[in-house]
Amino acid sequence: MERFAIFIIVVLLVSAVFLILAFISGLSKGVDSASFFVLLSLSITLAAVATLGLNFYCFLHTSGEDLMMFDLDLNLKANNVNIELPVNSKLTKRNKKKEVDQFPLFSFSSVSTATNRFSDANKLGEGGFGPVYKGVLRKGNEIAVKRLSGRSGQGLREMKNEASVIAKVQHKNLVRLLGCCIDKDEKILIYEYMPNKSLDFFLFNLKASNILLDKDMNPKISDFGMARICGGNELQANTSRIVGTYGYMSPEYAIEGIFSIKFDVFSFGVLLLEIVSGKKNTGFYRTDTLNLLGYAWDLWRSNRTLELTDAILEDEYSSKQVLLRYVNIALLCVQESADDRPTTNDVVSMLTNEAAALLPPKQPAFSYVRNTVTSTSSTGKTEDCSINQVTISLLEAR
Repeated sequence: MERFAIFIIVVLLVSAVFLILAFISGLSKGVDSASFFVLLSLSITLAAVATLGLNFYCFLHTSGEDLMMFDLDLNLKANNVNIELPVNSKLTKRNKKKEVDQFPLFSFSSVSTATNRFSDANKLGEGGFGPVYKGVLRKGNEIAVKRLSGRSGQGLREMKNEASVIAKVQHKNLVRLLGCCIDKDEKILIYEYMPNKSLDFFLFNLKASNILLDKDMNPKISDFGMARICGGNELQANTSRIVGTYGYMSPEYAIEGIFSIKFDVFSFGVLLLEIVSGKKNTGFYRTDTLNLLGYAWDLWRSNRTLELTDAILEDEYSSKQVLLRYVNIALLCVQESADDRPTTNDVVSMLTNEAAALLPPKQPAFSYVRNTVTSTSSTGKTEDCSINQVTISLLEAR
C-alpha cells in the first residue's frame, strides 16, 4: 500500500510538470499549437488517472483491505438463492435510489487468515450453530467469526435472520454484526469481539453463554437473530421446529411449539434465578429432589428464600429485601402459564422501580420431584413425576 501511495504521488507530480510545460509552450511563440494540445492532453490524462488511484487508495485505507463491498443480492441470485440482506448504511448514503440491498462481505481467504486457518488456538467456543473463532485483521482489529455448521441445520434463512434483525435493531446490548462471508458451502458471520467472553465464564459454566461481555463488562446478546422470529404484529406463533436450549424454553414452546412474547420472559426468569443463586439450572439441590425452579419455589413457600441467594451477593447488598425482590421477580417470570407472566416492560419496571408492588408468584413450570423406590427384590425403579403435570417419565431396570 505504501508503494501504491508513492506511485500516485509521482504520477501527480509528473502530470503537474507536463501541465506547466503545456502552458509555457502555449505562451512561447516558437512552439506550434499541436505540441501545446499534446502536452495539455497528456497532463490532464495523468491527473485523472492519479485522482482515480488516490480515491481508490483512500477507500481501501478507510474500509480496510480485508473488508470488500459486494452486491450480495446479485451474488446470491446468481446462485439461485432467493434472499434479501439488509442495506448497509454507508452504501445507502452513496446511492439511495438503488433498490438492490448491499452488505459488507469478507472474503473467505481474509477470514481464514484472520483466524489462522480456523485453528483450535483461536477457537472461543462452540454452540448449536457452529464454532466461534477469534480473528485479527491486518490492521489489528479483533473480530469474532461464527462459522455456521452444516450439521446444525442453519442455512441462509437463519443467516438472513441474523443479519437483517441485528442490522435493523442497533442496540448497545446487542453484539454488533460487522459483515458476513458466503463462499461455496461456507456461511460465516463476523461480529465485534467480546474480550471478556460470556456470562457463563463467571457463573459456573451456566447456559448464559449467549450473553457476552465487552472490555467494560457490559452485557451484549449474541445469536439474537438465529431463533425463530415472530412478525411485528404477532403476539404468538406456532412452529413444528423447536430451536433452543431445554431448561430455558417456556413449557408452551418446548411441548407444544407455541412461541409468544412471553417466551423470553421465561428465559430471563431462569437466568435471573441463576445469577441470584450462583447455581446451575440443571441438577438437583438440598436432598437431591428438586431442580433449581422447584428448589426456589420450595424455599419461597417456606419463607426461607435467602437460603437460595449466593453468599457473594449477600456481602454486596446490605439490604436483603433487594435479593428477595429479585427472586420474586424471577418466580413471576417462570410461572407455568404464559398469561400469568409479566411482559418485558413490566419486568423492566419492577427491576428499576423498587417502590412498585409485586404480586405473589404462582407455581413455576418444570418444578418436578424425583423419587427413588427400591423393592425387596433386586429390581429397582426410579420414578420421575411432575408436580405441575408437565413432565412424567418412568424408568425401570430389567
